[in-house]
Amino acid sequence: MIDDDLWSAIGDPTRRRMLDLLLLDGGGTATTLSERLPVTRQAVAKHLGVLDRVGLVHASPSGRERRYEVDEHQLSRAVAQLSAVGATWDARLQRIKRIAERVQQEKPKS
Repeated sequence: MIDDDLWSAIGDPTRRRMLDLLLLDGGGTATTLSERLPVTRQAVAKHLGVLDRVGLVHASPSGRERRYEVDEHQLSRAVAQLSAVGATWDARLQRIKRIAERVQQEKPKS
């Protein structure tokens, strides 16, 4: 089953980049992320809120800010969903290919 909120959250390229940075660095704050992204700190905070709502990141207090870390279980769930979608589309495309090949073979030669 596909979780639409989860896919909506990671459908945004900025949020995907944020997840990459959080995984690479082992976590971060809105400030540290905004220093590495072409968006404002406020935009980063909003993106983190979206990721937090779907459970892809979790926050803990860190001084005056919140430190975010990726929830690896939820990320694994997203990867599993993506794999399932990919397998479904691979099967569909194979059926389309077989149909196209059959139509091509049945075509009269000129």
